[in-house]
Amino acid sequence: MYKAGPYLEQIHLPHDLREKFTVEDLPQVSDELRQYIIDVISEIGNSHFGASLGVVELTVALHYVFNTPEDQLVWDVGHQAYGHKILTGRRERFHTNRIKDGISGFPKRSESEYDTFGVGHSSTSISAALGMAVANRYKKETNKHHIAVIGDGAMTAGMAFEGLNHAGFEKDANLLVILNDNCMSIDPNVGALKEYLTDITTSHTYNKVKDEVWKLLGRISKFGPDAQTIASKISGALKGSILKQSNLFESLNFRYFGPIDGHDVIGVAKILEDLKHIPGPKILHCITKKGAGYKFAEEGNPTQWHAPGIFNKDTGEIVKIVPKSPQPPKYQDVFGHTIVELAEKNEKIMGITPAMPSGCSLNIMMKAMPDRAFDVGIAEQHAVTFSAGLATQGLVPFCNIYSSFMQRAYDQVLHDVALQNLNVVFCLDRGGLVGADGATHHGAYDLAYMRHIPNMIVAAPMNEQELRNMMYTAQLEDKGPFAIRYPRGNGVMTEWKTPFEELSIGKGRRVSNGTDIAIVTIGHPGNFAQAAIDHLKLSGVTVAHYDMRFVKPIDEVLLHEVFTKFKKVITVEDGCLMGGFGSAVIEFMADNQYHAEVVRLGIPDKYINHGTQDELWAECGYDANGIVKTVKTMLHMDQTTQRASGSVGS
Repeated sequence: MYKAGPYLEQIHLPHDLREKFTVEDLPQVSDELRQYIIDVISEIGNSHFGASLGVVELTVALHYVFNTPEDQLVWDVGHQAYGHKILTGRRERFHTNRIKDGISGFPKRSESEYDTFGVGHSSTSISAALGMAVANRYKKETNKHHIAVIGDGAMTAGMAFEGLNHAGFEKDANLLVILNDNCMSIDPNVGALKEYLTDITTSHTYNKVKDEVWKLLGRISKFGPDAQTIASKISGALKGSILKQSNLFESLNFRYFGPIDGHDVIGVAKILEDLKHIPGPKILHCITKKGAGYKFAEEGNPTQWHAPGIFNKDTGEIVKIVPKSPQPPKYQDVFGHTIVELAEKNEKIMGITPAMPSGCSLNIMMKAMPDRAFDVGIAEQHAVTFSAGLATQGLVPFCNIYSSFMQRAYDQVLHDVALQNLNVVFCLDRGGLVGADGATHHGAYDLAYMRHIPNMIVAAPMNEQELRNMMYTAQLEDKGPFAIRYPRGNGVMTEWKTPFEELSIGKGRRVSNGTDIAIVTIGHPGNFAQAAIDHLKLSGVTVAHYDMRFVKPIDEVLLHEVFTKFKKVITVEDGCLMGGFGSAVIEFMADNQYHAEVVRLGIPDKYINHGTQDELWAECGYDANGIVKTVKTMLHMDQTTQRASGSVGS
C-alpha cells in the first residue's frame, strides 16, 4: 500500500483538512498530496498526470475554504481531479484509478457525494454550476457556494461562452468560475482567447496595479452600495485602459479577479475566503503550470506528460515496453500518414481537428503542410461547420474527431453538412470501447447516429489496408458526407502501407466460406470473428464470415446471400446494439421477408465502465471467446465435450 505523508494521512475527508490544519499548514499538505499522486501514478500508469499536479494547491485551497460537499465544486473535464479524489475519501483506493472495478479517472456522481457533477467532456462546468446555483436560489438555500473550475483550453468551446453569457444575466446567482490558465489542454492551446489571456498575464502595467484594484474591490462591502458602484467602474476602467481593450469577462457581467499565482496555496486560500463574501457571478483567473512540482513534467513535453504511463519517479524516465517483434501500427497513425500521402497527390485535401492533433495524428500533416491542417481548439461544432465551409469551395476536408466528441456536433453534421450534401470526410477515431477513459469516452453510438442521416456514407475498416482504401475512395470525387470510424489502439497488419485501391461504395466481401453458420461483421471486430472461426474449426464447425465494410449503404447482395444460405446468423459490432449495425441487418431481413435466427453481439443498452479494451470486449461478449460461445450455443453444442477446449488462443 502507498504511504501518505504525516499531514495527508490525517485527511480522510475535507472536514479533516479544515478542522486539523491552519492556513500555514497548507503548503505541507500540498507537497504531500503532490508526492502521493506521483508515487501512485508512476507505478500504476494508465492515468492522466500533468493536469492534476498543476492544480494541487488550488484543490487544497478549495476544500479548505469551502464547506464541500454542501458547497458544490464542479471540475471541468476531470483530468485534474486526482487530488480532489484523494482528499474526498478515496485515497486508499486511488491505486485502482482507471482499472476495471476501481475508481473512475473522472468525477462521477455515483462514486462520491463530493463529485457533484459527472464530467469527462470539456466545457460543461459553468453551465452545471450555474444550474446548481439557480436551483439553490429557488430553494432559498442561499448560503451555498457553487464553484466551476475550468481550464483555458476548455474555455474555447462555445458551451463555456453560453454558460458565461447566461450567468452574467443571473446577477444574484452565487457562482464562482475559476479559470485554471496553464496554456495547455492536451496539446498547446490555440486561438484568440489564448492570445487574450496571454495579454492579461504578461501586461506588466496591469500586474503592477492589479493588487491595488483587488484591495479596493475586496473592501467594497465596507463602504456601501455607492462606493461599490464606483469601485466597479474604477476596476473596469483600469483593466480596460491598461490592456487597451475591454475586459471580456467584465463585459459579460462577471467580476474579474486576477491573474493570481495558482501555486501560492496560502494566497489562493486567502483570496477564496474574500471572494466568499462578494455576491454574484465572479471569475478568478489563476496561472498554473501543468505538471507543477515535478521537474521532469515541468521541463519535459507537456503533451507527453499529460498521460505518460508508468515512469521512474526519481529519474523521470518513461517506461516503454519494447515488443519482441514488429507490431501493427495504431489506427490513428495510419490515418496520420495516409492523409499526408493522399494530400501530396490531391491539393484539395485539408485536415481539421478540434484540439486533438497528437491524439488523432493530424500533427503529422500539420508539420508537413501547415497551411492545410487546422487545430481549431476544443470546438467540435465549429470544426464541422468550418469543414462544411471549406467543402462549399470545392475542397475536401478530412474532419477528424473522436467518436464520443462528435456527439457534440450532431446538429452541424445533420444541418450544415448532410442537408447540403457536402463532401466532408469524417474520420471518427476511438470508435467503440476505448478502455480506461470509460463511459464518457466510449465511441458507442456513431454507427447508430450516423447511419440514419440522409446522404451519409458510413464505413468501418477491418484493418489498416481497408482504412487506407476508404480514405482514398472518399477523396476521389464528390461523394457527399462520408464517415469512416475506426477504434483506439493497434491494427493487425505489420506491412500496412499497401497500394491504394478504390472501393465500391456499399460493397462488402466474403472473408471465409462455411456451411454451419454465418457471422456478419463491421470494422475491427471482424478480426475477433476470424480468431473465433479458426478455433471453431478444431471442433469441426465451419463458419462463413462476411466483412460488410459499409453500414450505409449496406451490401444487399451479400445479405441476400447470407439469408438465402443460412438460418443461423450472428452480427458483430464494436458499437451499441440499439439502432446499430445489427439492427440494420435485421431491418433488411424483415424488409425482405427472410426468416432466420439472428443473434446480435455488441455493446448492450447500458453505459459501460472503465477497464482495458480486452476486458470490456469480453464483458460485452463480442471478443473471440464470446463469439465462440455464441456459435456453440446457437448450434446446441455441448461445450463440455468438445475436442478443442479452453479460450481462443490458449
